[in-house]
Amino acid sequence: MDDMDTQIAPIHSAGDPTVALFLGLYLVLLAFFIMLVSISTPEEAKSKQVMNSLSSAFASIVPPSVDLQSFRSKDGDVLAGQEFQQQVTGIFATELGIDKIETIQPGRQMRLILASDNLFFQGEARIRPAMFPLLDRTVAAMSNRPAGMRFDLEFVIGTPTLSDGKTMPIAQTLEIARAGAFARAMFERGIPPDSVSVGMRPGHVGEAVIWFYTRDIAADKLRLDDAKKTEN
Repeated sequence: MDDMDTQIAPIHSAGDPTVALFLGLYLVLLAFFIMLVSISTPEEAKSKQVMNSLSSAFASIVPPSVDLQSFRSKDGDVLAGQEFQQQVTGIFATELGIDKIETIQPGRQMRLILASDNLFFQGEARIRPAMFPLLDRTVAAMSNRPAGMRFDLEFVIGTPTLSDGKTMPIAQTLEIARAGAFARAMFERGIPPDSVSVGMRPGHVGEAVIWFYTRDIAADKLRLDDAKKTEN
C-alpha cells in the first residue's frame, strides 16, 4: 500500500495540464489585442464625440459644483475648430463663383468671399436653387457643435454709399433685401438662432463675405462678466 501511495503522489503533484493551456490562450489573446492597438490610428473627432456623449449621459449624476467644461483641453477646442473649418472648406471648395476661402486664425476664424450674383439671381433678392444644397450642408456642419463650443456665421454684403462715399442708405435696398433673404433661408434650414447674423459693408458693391467663427462659450461668458464689472 505504501508503494502505491508513493507512485500516485507524483502524478497528483504535477497538476492539471489544462491550466497551462488556458494560460497560453490568454497570452495569445493579449498579444493579439496589443497588436490591434499598435496598428490602429486614433481619430480625434470620433474620440471627442464619444467623450461628449459620455459627458452628456452622466451629467445628471455629477454634483452641481463640478464644472465639466473646466476640464476641456484648449488644444481639443482648436482641433474641433479646425475640423469645422475643413468641413466648411470642403463644402465651398468645389462651388463655382467662390472667389476666395482663407483661414484667418486656425481653428478660430475663417472667411469666404464670393460675388453676390452667384448666390442670388441677378438684380433680385432670391437665392439661386442651385445654392440650396450648399446652405443645407453648411447648416448641418454648424449644428454639429461640441459641448461648450459654438460655431457662428456672419454674412456681410457690400452696399453702395451715398454721395459722401461713407454713409450707407437708410431706405430699403437690394443689398438689405438680400441680407434678410439669406438670414431667412438659414433659419428655415434649422441653423441655431444664435449662430447667424447679417450686416452691411460700405462699398464693395456686388461682393459678399461670409465669416465663420469658433467660440468658447465659457471664455466668452467670462469676458462678458469682466466687461460688466469694469463698467460698474
